[in-house]
Amino acid sequence: MTEVILHVYDVTNSGNDKTNNTILQINKIFKDGIGLGGIFHSAVQVYGDDEWSFGFCEQGTGVFSCPTTKNPMYTYRETIKLGKTSFSIFKVNQILRELSREWPGHSYDLLSKNCNHFCDELCERLGVPKLPGWVNRFAHAGDAAVEIAGNTAYRFRQAKTEIVTASKVAYRFLAGVASNNSIVSPEASGNSTRGSPRFQGAWFKNIISNGAKPSTSSELENGDEESLHHQQKQDGGGAPLRSNSHRGV
Repeated sequence: MTEVILHVYDVTNSGNDKTNNTILQINKIFKDGIGLGGIFHSAVQVYGDDEWSFGFCEQGTGVFSCPTTKNPMYTYRETIKLGKTSFSIFKVNQILRELSREWPGHSYDLLSKNCNHFCDELCERLGVPKLPGWVNRFAHAGDAAVEIAGNTAYRFRQAKTEIVTASKVAYRFLAGVASNNSIVSPEASGNSTRGSPRFQGAWFKNIISNGAKPSTSSELENGDEESLHHQQKQDGGGAPLRSNSHRGV
């Protein structure tokens, strides 16, 4: 068995001293001060004196190695022992070759596929605990914010589509009601005991005048009873409407 060690760096490769100093201050406050996290680079050491990490490049693998704690692009911060792996050096080299194929440099993404994500994957394959949460917390928070923003935008588009569809259905329904009332013939009134009761013109006008305000179930029931009494008087006290045992879907 051999020790698996994590080396953590402050990300100070911006090329601007003011920006680098700002990052150092952020890490000092959020990591050292309150233990929340910061902007860090990480690398894993296992067997030998080199550390393994991942970065961007246009061609080839993004997996690379350098002497431990000596990465020239960043400022070394601290070392964390993660545990021991039972894999042989041969097996570890096999895992590194597999990761080299699976992690091309062009796939690097600051929020969703960075050096810390690579170290997490390597540690998982070595059978040791993953990185402490604070190492990559800012990237996780940023990635979550991007995902939430994308989901919110999608839901707004979906809601807009549903509203438009519902509006079209409602318009067709009301247009159909108006059309049915305009073509009711005198003969149809004598056949009111068959099928569904027809809509009254006064009822439709009342909907329009009230701004198509939704009615409660009790109001609808009272309106149906009044329409029924009125219809029976017009038909000379004929038999009441029959209820249909098969309801439409």
